[in-house]
Amino acid sequence: MGFASESGPRNIHHVSPGQRGYCTPHIDEASEYGQHLQFVSSAIYRAHIQQQNHSTLTHKLSLSNKIKDLPWRQRVKHYTWTYFTMTMATGGIANVLHQCPLRFRGLDTIGTIFFLFNIVLFILNCIMISLRFYFFPKAFKASFLHPTESLFIPALFVSVGTIILNISQYGLGNTGYWLNWTVILLFWVYAVVAVLASSGIYLLMWSTQTFTIAQMTPVWIFPVYPLLVIGANAATLATVLEQKYSLDIIIGGFTFQGIGFLVAIFVYACFIYRLMTQKLPPAAARPSMFVSVGPAAFTAAAMVNMAANVQKSLPPGFMGNGAMAGMIIKVVADWAALWLWGMAMWFFIVSVGAHYTCIGHGGLSFAMTWYSFVFPNTAMVTSTFAIGRAFDSLVIEIIGCVFAGIVVAAWFVVFGMNIRAIIRKDLLWPQTGEDRCEGGFECGNDQCEFCTEKLDNNEKPETDKVNRRDSQETLTV
Repeated sequence: MGFASESGPRNIHHVSPGQRGYCTPHIDEASEYGQHLQFVSSAIYRAHIQQQNHSTLTHKLSLSNKIKDLPWRQRVKHYTWTYFTMTMATGGIANVLHQCPLRFRGLDTIGTIFFLFNIVLFILNCIMISLRFYFFPKAFKASFLHPTESLFIPALFVSVGTIILNISQYGLGNTGYWLNWTVILLFWVYAVVAVLASSGIYLLMWSTQTFTIAQMTPVWIFPVYPLLVIGANAATLATVLEQKYSLDIIIGGFTFQGIGFLVAIFVYACFIYRLMTQKLPPAAARPSMFVSVGPAAFTAAAMVNMAANVQKSLPPGFMGNGAMAGMIIKVVADWAALWLWGMAMWFFIVSVGAHYTCIGHGGLSFAMTWYSFVFPNTAMVTSTFAIGRAFDSLVIEIIGCVFAGIVVAAWFVVFGMNIRAIIRKDLLWPQTGEDRCEGGFECGNDQCEFCTEKLDNNEKPETDKVNRRDSQETLTV
């Protein structure tokens, strides 16, 4: 931090938090304001930041609009980890259709189509992001250090988890016994990988990045999502496997599901605190509010479905009396799941209500976070199905089926908007995706027009390397 000499001008020049980008201002930048702008009221301060961030966003978008065309290889450079949210959502739809209690002829076929289409999309995603890292090797490291894109790396693992779940749902019973052994192996391998990936991504974030609570969104929960689909996998496997295997699967499912939900609870507290002190997130970030629905909903569905199979999985002498132990576990799990289902419903209502003002002001621009309208809500649907079965309520099951129809329709809308955005160059384009330069994060390319172009205040910013924490902004007094 530098200061002008005593003979120098007494004017104050700020570099606002997030001037290098508008999405994720950081605590290092905000602390300078807290030290030197204490005389400014909080309302004026927030208005100043919003004005600076808006001008920076407008400037960078204007630069992006100057580019009329790009070769496909350059567009692949912007194929980020967020595209795996597409496969998460598609696999979630296949899961919903498999668990739907009110069935009709052809529903299994429709679910199978979604399942197979999801595999195609997953392979496409793997090819495209591999091409990105092959053509632009530095992008691989940058994607792990980027304050926004790094949060979506778990989408890869969640996609794998949903595919394994769909294999269990649509494959077991329709193929040979070899698939049973294959899925059991995949379950345990995935469980270990999910724990390592979840903890590893959080550790990487805590080691390389800092965030302000003002910019907190439920996407911070996203690294625990790989753990939240383990319970669903365990419940499905326990339905078809024999006793000696199903008990271990259920115990593992309860354990890993509990880890994911308990970690999510801590992030829930940060999100509520952020809402109480900073109001709702910006309109562009509000679709991610639906991410908060997932942890409680996934856990409620997993608890009910695992408990439904626990009695047949317990040996007669389990905890003294296997039959009684199974009944106690089922009763406790069902009633605890009722609380979690209500919690998920509450977050769903809050998330829906938060979008009212966005619609009133002309709608939202498409982003890959729109798949948050689908995947977390598939958990809301399956948990509704599970609660309806547990308490033998036809009304709740009907409500779940209506909700399922809405979520399937939402998938078609979001997927169509995704294709439209790529064609219109709203995606796979510089400074339009989650890999854009933001919050002090710059690509480190000296030739990057967006990092080296002069801003509106005619000050040319420094070209930082990937780790934005190694640089300090200059404040002249």
